[in-house]
Amino acid sequence: MEAVRRLMDLRHRGRAEDLPEVLAAAAPLLDAEAATVLLVDYGQLALHPLRPNPLDPSTPHRVEDTRAGRAFTTAREQWHDGTLWMPLLHGAERLGVLELRLKAYPDDADRADLAVIAALIAELIASRRFYGDAVEHTRRRLPMQLAAEIIWNQLPPLTFAVDGTVITAVLEPCYEVGGDAFDYAANADVLHVALFDTVGHGISASALTTLALNTYRNARRSGLSLIDSCRSIDKWIRSQHPGAFVTALLAELEITTGAYRRISAGHPAELFLRGGRALPQLPTPNTLPLGLGHMLTRLPEVIEQQLEPGDTLVFYTDGITEARDVTGALFGVDRLSAFLLENLDADVPPPEVMRRLIHTIISYEEGELRDDATAAMLQWRRR
Repeated sequence: MEAVRRLMDLRHRGRAEDLPEVLAAAAPLLDAEAATVLLVDYGQLALHPLRPNPLDPSTPHRVEDTRAGRAFTTAREQWHDGTLWMPLLHGAERLGVLELRLKAYPDDADRADLAVIAALIAELIASRRFYGDAVEHTRRRLPMQLAAEIIWNQLPPLTFAVDGTVITAVLEPCYEVGGDAFDYAANADVLHVALFDTVGHGISASALTTLALNTYRNARRSGLSLIDSCRSIDKWIRSQHPGAFVTALLAELEITTGAYRRISAGHPAELFLRGGRALPQLPTPNTLPLGLGHMLTRLPEVIEQQLEPGDTLVFYTDGITEARDVTGALFGVDRLSAFLLENLDADVPPPEVMRRLIHTIISYEEGELRDDATAAMLQWRRR
């Protein structure tokens, strides 16, 4: 409880950068010789100490082939040779890992207490990160372009779960992305999800994406329907950026029943996965890209589909399926479906499936993405 009290003091009088010092002082109270917060970088490649101590020889842990990385990817504790790694989860969002050096493997009761400490640390990181730049300095391994800075500051956490339903997303290139974005919100029994792909690149694309994203939120928070939300975004894009356009998927899921509704505004259809196979894609598009709606006289069409428990929907931008290898061959929808089904069949958690997917796309293009690549997975389970 003394360790909890010291950590709780940071909620009112501390910054994220103060956490390592407080945690080091609290380590003996946890029967630990040392305690270190490791945060995942934007590329989800390695785990780095929060404000590393120059006198501490600890180095980053790769996500792919270390026990710390395994604690991150599986969201389960790992133990080896006097070190315990516990996942740092803010809700379902994977922030990193808590590394504890212990004299002996703790019993069940002590591990339960340490899990509470890890949860509290994750809450402190999530709540205090906006009062300084220590978390950002730790997570950034390359300079971030302004367009990417604008987009990342607009986005919700990459992963969210409610009553067994999960939404998780990835964006690349994470330090340069400017034209892609996603959003979600859970209100009462409805989960709202949207994916946007803006024409162009750089700061002009990020400005257009910002307008589309915030107009969508304004329409949603004003209680507008999918059709009226689509029309509102279309109107504002046409007004503020004449001639520009944004493709989008706007969707709603009734969490209690699995009733799914969506509009595709010039966007590729989501993948529809059930029971280890890909079902036929839903009709797309149902209207023109946002910003070009004045060219049609009819209203956008809402497509409805009844989901079954365990169904998975995967939204993506064309940077995923149009990735090319050295021979010029497209990654394609079939390869995307096969990759997703293979990982889901192996019970890989949805956030980890998305992380693996984006690194597969990067490798497919020899480490140099030609376009922004964004994907989001929505998995429904009955409450």
